[in-house]
Amino acid sequence: MKLFEDLTSPGVMYLKAVLFLLAGSVAAAAVFAENPSVRTAFLLGIVIWAFCRLYYFMFYVVEKYIDPGYRFAGIGSFLAHLWRRRCSERKKDEA
Repeated sequence: MKLFEDLTSPGVMYLKAVLFLLAGSVAAAAVFAENPSVRTAFLLGIVIWAFCRLYYFMFYVVEKYIDPGYRFAGIGSFLAHLWRRRCSERKKDEA
C-alpha cells in the first residue's frame, strides 16, 4: 500500500473515522476543562455544528448544485478550486 494512495479498505476508513472522533472529543474536552461553563459548552456546540455544515457545503452542495463538474477531494482541493475559479473570473472581466 502506497502512502498517498486512495483508501479502499473499509476497516481503515472506519479506523480513520474513530480517530477523528477521538481527536475531536479530546480537544473539546480539553477546551471545556479549561473553562467548564454552560457558555463554553454552548459555543463548542456551535463550532462543531458550523464546521460540520461547512464541510457538507464543500462536499455535497458545491458538487451537486453549484458546480457539477467539481469533484470533492478534500478541503485543500476545495480552496484550490475556489482560487482557480476566482482567477478565471478575473481574466474574463479583464478581457
